[in-house]
Amino acid sequence: MKRAAVYSSSGRRQTAKSEPPAAPRPTWREWRQRNARALRVSAWMAIALLGAALLWTLAPSKGITAAEVEALVQKALEARQPPPTAADAYESILPSVVHVRGLPYSADADVEPSNESQSGTGVVIVDTGIILTNLHVVHGAKGIKVVFHDGLESDAVIIGVQPEHDLAVLQAKTIPDDLHAATLRSTAGLRPGEEVIAVGFPFGIGPSVSAGVISGLGREYQTADGKRVLTNLIQFDAAVNPGNSGGPLITPEGEVIGIVTGLLNPSEQRVFIGIGFAVPIENAAGAVGLSPF
Repeated sequence: MKRAAVYSSSGRRQTAKSEPPAAPRPTWREWRQRNARALRVSAWMAIALLGAALLWTLAPSKGITAAEVEALVQKALEARQPPPTAADAYESILPSVVHVRGLPYSADADVEPSNESQSGTGVVIVDTGIILTNLHVVHGAKGIKVVFHDGLESDAVIIGVQPEHDLAVLQAKTIPDDLHAATLRSTAGLRPGEEVIAVGFPFGIGPSVSAGVISGLGREYQTADGKRVLTNLIQFDAAVNPGNSGGPLITPEGEVIGIVTGLLNPSEQRVFIGIGFAVPIENAAGAVGLSPF
């Protein structure tokens, strides 16, 4: 089968194919988690309507009018929280997003590297400075720098890798006083068509935000060297480009469901045409031996 050219979001060439997604039926607990906001809103509206009905039925002597009942219902409707937007998600995740730079090697120990060889994104998952990113962002680097949301720059070291998922775990040596860890969310019950947001540093510009939907589940692609096949990937259409690698893929609520790892372009260019891939957060959290939920 002929495979299209694939590039990691740091620009490395790969090949891809898609597999039909597994579509497990969500459990009651997963459905309830996914619809928690709507259930809360519905409950408050039901309470308001019930209260208005009781006042109308049980207290006619107090002269409650239809207009007053209507005002109560309107107040309940106004109290309903609007659905979250991409702007809300961006503001929620931003304190946990870092710019990751892999520095090139210099043969002369007295000479600082002159150019940045690799650039990507990371996301803080533990507030002690543990960061998830892509392995290809830092692989082979002789030094790693991370820049936090408040501008603090720190050296970082690799404390774990998971090559089968293109993941690396970093520990920052210096962290901000008020560092925030991202909120992680299970991918169980996700469906194609649901909204997602990607945050990162495409071409080193950022932090930048883009929005789209889940295009498919259970995708896979094989690296150009044929040594690894990344499986069970989330396919999405929020714009990502070289530099987005390692960044979070999030829900409108700002919860991380995946780590951006690659993009597909059959024209063999290094830019996005609508197909990106992310490693599910369950695999990503497993890279640090962490249960995310």
